[in-house]
Amino acid sequence: MIEKQSVFSIKDEVEFEKKALEVFHFQRENCLVYKEYVRILNKPEPTCIEEIPFLPISFFRTRKIITQDKKTEIVFKSSGTTDSERSQHFVADIELYKTSFLKSYEQFIGKPEEHVILALLPNYLEQGDSSLVFMVDELIKKSDNSLSGFVLNDEEDLQIRYQAAKKMNLKCVIIGVSYALLDLADKNIDFSDAVIIETGGMKGRRKELIKEEIHAILKHGLRVETVLSEYGMTELLSQAYSTNDGRFQTPKWMKILIRDVYDPLTFESEGKLGGINIIDLANMYSCSFIATDDLGRKFSDYFTVSGRMDNSILRGCNLLV
Repeated sequence: MIEKQSVFSIKDEVEFEKKALEVFHFQRENCLVYKEYVRILNKPEPTCIEEIPFLPISFFRTRKIITQDKKTEIVFKSSGTTDSERSQHFVADIELYKTSFLKSYEQFIGKPEEHVILALLPNYLEQGDSSLVFMVDELIKKSDNSLSGFVLNDEEDLQIRYQAAKKMNLKCVIIGVSYALLDLADKNIDFSDAVIIETGGMKGRRKELIKEEIHAILKHGLRVETVLSEYGMTELLSQAYSTNDGRFQTPKWMKILIRDVYDPLTFESEGKLGGINIIDLANMYSCSFIATDDLGRKFSDYFTVSGRMDNSILRGCNLLV
């Protein structure tokens, strides 16, 4: 049995690969959906992370992915128009999630106890069961500041909290879904001393834009020099952060690989566009090896996200399923 917290003490690539192979063997034996998927692929026993099978993320929409020795503590659901379209992540150990997102936040953003954290996540609050709302709510509690909280369509309240944080010499962190931050930028209010973190997604509320366009609008409208990004999803218990021009970095227990979009079992070389595969070792009791529907590029010490796969690419990848 793997000591669950051990994934957070990984120090280098050698340790990561060893732990990833341990997690693979555990999940292959104990997660029935993943076990069947690996059996059908009938690939040789993996000796490195590139040889580990990655489960298509679409399985989270149709199957209950959890190791058979565990009970569900909480179910997170993705955003979607109906329950039938929403991915579900059956989380067996919520403490793993809390440890993962807190360590990542502290590594890339700072200590929440030293921040005023304001959240603009209206659609996630409306739909409920959001892992992002859970994460931000816990960070707000960690900040232990009455100014921190969720703000819904109230720019005046947001400004009051922001100005109060400035007077207290506290860093104000505004975390928001893309369209809500763009709505705020339209008001042309000065938030130049705030840390802006966008979590992606127009959710059908505004025209889809590439990341560079979103950040340019936010920088101008909110009068900030830099916009940060958070990259996570319902199916993961870990997040990557971009603190510099869309260059995402991962914590030590998370790794990105880029696969050929038309041959999902092979990987692209550095800098080439392809499908994003994620190893998230915090996903101990579901599946740590996920082939997402996102496109991106991997470089030596960061990766970029270029958007979503179109339907033709997805149909080709789904032939594997």
